[in-house]
Amino acid sequence: MITVANRLYVKPEYADTFEAVFRERAGLVDKMEGFLSNQILRPVNEGDPYVVFTTWNSRQDFLNWVRSDAFVKGHAQSGTLPKDAYFKTNALELHEVLQDSTRPGLEPEPKGGPLKMH
Repeated sequence: MITVANRLYVKPEYADTFEAVFRERAGLVDKMEGFLSNQILRPVNEGDPYVVFTTWNSRQDFLNWVRSDAFVKGHAQSGTLPKDAYFKTNALELHEVLQDSTRPGLEPEPKGGPLKMH
């Protein structure tokens, strides 16, 4: 199992628009094999990023998503904010799950090395 966190540094004046984009998202990721969950986390402290947090059964399942036609279509349908809506470049993080308290029998994700999406 892996998690993917995309940290997006949205300027306060674009926060409502950013949140609306995610409320109206295409939802194609929800139908992908190996997809477990998607959370959009709103920052509480000024200057912190929004986090788009997804969980996948495996690294390969996530890579299949980002390489799929559904990924391209989903991002196109969701729309985008102008570049000046962000005050810092986003940061994408991939983590291999070693333990999950809700899944005591979970086998840790094998070490996969650096993320190579393309």
